[in-house]
Amino acid sequence: MSVYVQAPTIVVAPPSGPGFGVRVVWYLFVGWWLTGIFIVVAYLAAISIIGLPLGFYMFNRIPTVLTLRPRTMTYAATTLAGGGIYLQAVHVEQRPMWQRAVWFVCVGWWLGAVWMGLAYVLCLIIIGLPFGIMMFDRVGGIMTLHRH
Repeated sequence: MSVYVQAPTIVVAPPSGPGFGVRVVWYLFVGWWLTGIFIVVAYLAAISIIGLPLGFYMFNRIPTVLTLRPRTMTYAATTLAGGGIYLQAVHVEQRPMWQRAVWFVCVGWWLGAVWMGLAYVLCLIIIGLPFGIMMFDRVGGIMTLHRH
């Protein structure tokens, strides 16, 4: 009598974006000053009603401008009949638009500016860089209660 045991399938996502060395060189020569300009332009765009979508698009790209780090995605894994695993990007359910708009008008616009200023200062201090990048990843949530 033989027992068939299927080994688990391991899915490894290929690394995306440039390597660590390139990212360090980018940060030291371009990223730290370009991010400051990028934040100011994005914030000015967000204050104007017409530029609001562009401003939020730019806010979501701040970590990429700072360190060339690609945006992280959330995936759901589904096991197929043959034993393979299918990964699909998941979109998180958002709060109602009216709640997000009220938050932005009353709190988000100024709290986001303070948050980004603190994150930028942390990024200029090399030891604070991981915390600054983590804060930049959450700018959308601070300004508009966006979930990702």
